[in-house]
Amino acid sequence: MYSHIGIDVSKDKLDIGWLRDVANNKVKTKVFQNQKQSLEKLAAWLLKNTQAEPQNILITLEATGVYHENLVYFLHEQGFKVFIANPGKAKKYADAIGLVHKTDKSDAIMLAHYGMAQTHSGSLTLWQPESPEARQLKGLLRRLDALEKDHQRELNRLEACEQVDTSARVLKSIHDMLATLQREITALEQEIDDHIDRHPPLRKNRKLLSSIKGVGPVVSREMTCLFSVKVFSNAKQVAAYLGLIPKQVESGNFRGHTKLSKTGPARIRAKLYMATVAAGTHNPDIKNQKRRLLGNGKNKMQALGAAMRKLVQICYGVIKHQQEYQPQVAI
Repeated sequence: MYSHIGIDVSKDKLDIGWLRDVANNKVKTKVFQNQKQSLEKLAAWLLKNTQAEPQNILITLEATGVYHENLVYFLHEQGFKVFIANPGKAKKYADAIGLVHKTDKSDAIMLAHYGMAQTHSGSLTLWQPESPEARQLKGLLRRLDALEKDHQRELNRLEACEQVDTSARVLKSIHDMLATLQREITALEQEIDDHIDRHPPLRKNRKLLSSIKGVGPVVSREMTCLFSVKVFSNAKQVAAYLGLIPKQVESGNFRGHTKLSKTGPARIRAKLYMATVAAGTHNPDIKNQKRRLLGNGKNKMQALGAAMRKLVQICYGVIKHQQEYQPQVAI
């Protein structure tokens, strides 16, 4: 039986909530700085107060950008059980138990309760760290994304400057920055490709993904990384994680249209969008689905959203079965 801990993670601090006595609704809280040097103190506090072994302590938290990563790797290395809750499901749970006053402390306590509820229902899936090569790939892609955003910002500045009387020195500065960023982007892309090629599981998965018509170097990198750091039971889970599940927009008597939920990593979703546009021309399965949906009265954006889900389903299929893409319709 676990001692249940919830941790609300923010950039600067970690709010701890321990369910000390569930029957009598007694809790104990503590705040630590979200810094590497504070993690030893946090672990010592947990062991001292719960009087339990690390493997008997379940810590529930939500993924918070990059701010939870040092914490979860440290806790796992120390032997604690870690559960990373889905933020949407945790919020629904908070609403169900009537959590009104939302503070960092109350969020931590709510997460501890949510972890306990998942344990009792048998739905608990403990977090496991990805392989070192997958973690490194994730870091490289994160850096590449930052550089690409910087490059786009400079392009936007150049476009704005070209509309007004801008000094030659300013224009030169922007062009120099663009050139520098592009060199670094190109070098980093090569390093990412070399990193994937050095590790057989990553290399094989990328080759499988690249066999899908419409999936090019950009999307194959992203999906190789995704499937190496996340575990999915089915294609629907992948689509939900990427925010590609449709939701109905309605209010009162107004019934709107469906649109994508757009939760999860927007970076991957944006790149899948461009890949799906290409797949609509070159991939027979996507092309056939698009034609069928448009013929049934769906608009272009609805058909494109469905095509994105279809492309993700195909990506999941080649990884799950470890077989190259085979079109389901005649080419």
